[in-house]
Amino acid sequence: MTQNLPHLNAEIKNQNQLWITLNHPEKMNAISYEMIDSLTATLFKAEMNPDVKVIVIRGADKAFSAGGDVQAMKDKSGMFQGDSNELRMRYMQGIQKIPKCMEDLSKPIIAMVNGAAVGAGCDLAMMCDLRIGCEESRFGETFAKLGLVPGDGGTFFLTRVVGFSKAMQMTMTAEIITGKKAFDFGLMNYFVETADLEKETTALATKIASLPSVAVQMAKKALKAAYRHDLQVNLDLLAAFQGIAQRTPDHEKAVNAFFDKK
Repeated sequence: MTQNLPHLNAEIKNQNQLWITLNHPEKMNAISYEMIDSLTATLFKAEMNPDVKVIVIRGADKAFSAGGDVQAMKDKSGMFQGDSNELRMRYMQGIQKIPKCMEDLSKPIIAMVNGAAVGAGCDLAMMCDLRIGCEESRFGETFAKLGLVPGDGGTFFLTRVVGFSKAMQMTMTAEIITGKKAFDFGLMNYFVETADLEKETTALATKIASLPSVAVQMAKKALKAAYRHDLQVNLDLLAAFQGIAQRTPDHEKAVNAFFDKK
């Protein structure tokens, strides 16, 4: 069953996969206030739903997301209206809700990059845990072309995915990187044939969903913590997480299955 929300659709597939479609195709799925509210609310519900094991985010039609609405920027309307301080507050209370929400999630998130992911759309893909794409996938940290900076947190997420030097290159040049070149650059984890993109994304989601969910989610949290903290903090966190994981039914079942194979 598909849930239709403002500028977003959500559907449960294969019983435990939540597929989210950014649905603002007339604007190449540019991010709007409506999309922000729909996306963050949907992600929060998914985090609290034990039946959801993995989340897929994709774009409607031929784009993943074009990022900000340039016409709204020109008109100084919507999220781009007001003086400098009002704009600062609009970013903090608007689009920055997305990175804060996504960074808090423990459920695995896959970006199925079915087309252009530029500006804030590129950053949204970087906020996901894994990215899968094809020859039609296009990435660009294009803020400088419009005299802007990545106000949605792109400097944090892009650097985490491709490293400092490559993030600097993308930010300073605002170049568009496409297809196989984007995969080689490190912007995608998986590169598949265009016709097979949805099928391969489903297969990847199914593989992740088949693994013990508590272990996957805590490992994800630990990896993100490792990016920000020192060794001792991570060892303490992992000791606590392992104490939880080692007493789950999933662990006991996996250990029994290991010995049954012998």
